[in-house]
Amino acid sequence: MQLDKKHAGLTGLLLLLIFHCGMAQQQTQPPLQETISLSAKQAVDYALTNRATVRMAKLDELIQLAKNKEVSGLALPNIAGSGVYQHNPIVQKQLIDASNFSDTVPKGTLVPFAFGLKYNVIGEVTLKQVLFDPSVLVALQARETLEQLAAKSVQKSEIDVKVDVYKAYYNVLSARRAMEILSNNIRNLDKLLNETTEIYKNGLVEKLDVDRLVVQLTNLRTEETKLRNITEVGIAALKYQMGMPMKQSIQLTDTLSTEGIKSAIAAEQFDYSQRIEYQLIQTQKKAYEYDLKRYKLQKLPTLALFGTGGVSRASDVFNYFNRQTWYGYTSYGVNLSFTIFGGFQRRRKEDQAFLQLKKTEIAMEDTKLGIDMEQAQSTSSLRNNILTLEAQESNMKLAEEVYNVTQIKYREGVGSSLEMSTAENELLTAQNNYFTALYNAAVAKVDYLKAYGKL
Repeated sequence: MQLDKKHAGLTGLLLLLIFHCGMAQQQTQPPLQETISLSAKQAVDYALTNRATVRMAKLDELIQLAKNKEVSGLALPNIAGSGVYQHNPIVQKQLIDASNFSDTVPKGTLVPFAFGLKYNVIGEVTLKQVLFDPSVLVALQARETLEQLAAKSVQKSEIDVKVDVYKAYYNVLSARRAMEILSNNIRNLDKLLNETTEIYKNGLVEKLDVDRLVVQLTNLRTEETKLRNITEVGIAALKYQMGMPMKQSIQLTDTLSTEGIKSAIAAEQFDYSQRIEYQLIQTQKKAYEYDLKRYKLQKLPTLALFGTGGVSRASDVFNYFNRQTWYGYTSYGVNLSFTIFGGFQRRRKEDQAFLQLKKTEIAMEDTKLGIDMEQAQSTSSLRNNILTLEAQESNMKLAEEVYNVTQIKYREGVGSSLEMSTAENELLTAQNNYFTALYNAAVAKVDYLKAYGKL
């Protein structure tokens, strides 16, 4: 009974949390026309509440809790009632030898005789209580393990959602960072174009110089349009990963920086149980152990208590509303049953459960190897991407300095438009390389944290 109360409490708590989250979402979410400001953590929290995969995993957990309560009912008394009304318009007769009841009747004299009456009513209550059943015993023992398995499945879904949201969030941040720098380049180039146009009107530069700047400015604006489209698609992907309506306007508040990414690397003790995938297999192994135990114990007998009580009445006249005699009856006892020979089916099921358990042990070893490989790859990838990011960041700053110096020389008339074009292209290349390195490093950070069970 205490276990049932525990399960009822857990189920009620989870239902209350889901209901509370749903009501809180309806009450605290601003209207779609308002803009929601979100940090990366806030985006993850929103996704953990609204993403369909997490919500379904939580419902699966509730389903498992309900199944456990069903199993608990196997250990409780089973009480059933039944009522029967029977009308026999023509009562079946049988022939009996009348000489068995009287010595004066000749031997072999057959007389038709009705053993029943036209109307019969029976009311009955039966009770059954399992005293010992190996299958029920193991099922009760396995309830907690199955609950843990369902809970860890929820955790696995949440971690997968975190990875998806973080990567989508950082994708938008890197695209917006690129948009900011590109817009600044366009403003500077547009200013230079206006100045060069005025110089051309004074006859100090050739028209070719103006045309080159116009081409460069057009190319930059084309890239700006492409980048804007990429950003819009990235925001839509982020909203999908969060489970957010597409019409909702959002503003991302976090920023990407080299120092923030570098802070992810830390030498810490790691245990395989920190990874949810390994925890799932460990819990699944326990479930298979209970399965094997169940088949092993099936060779033991089962013992159950039963009791029956009821009343009945039969009559040739339908007068049950009159006060007549009803005959009661009761019986009780215990039932012991066991299998003498079952065609070796139990043994074969035991073999299958044992082999399934061995498969799980192999899967645990394989998971360890996979985690080791994932950690090695993610650590190497993060370090290399950080080195690349630092190099590209330094290279971009250097390209900006070269471009600024070339621009000054061009304005003073000691530089050519070809030098300006070359410096502009090199700056754009350096900036694109920086944006790519920034996003790759951010994604490598997420993969690293996941590999070490830090998400």
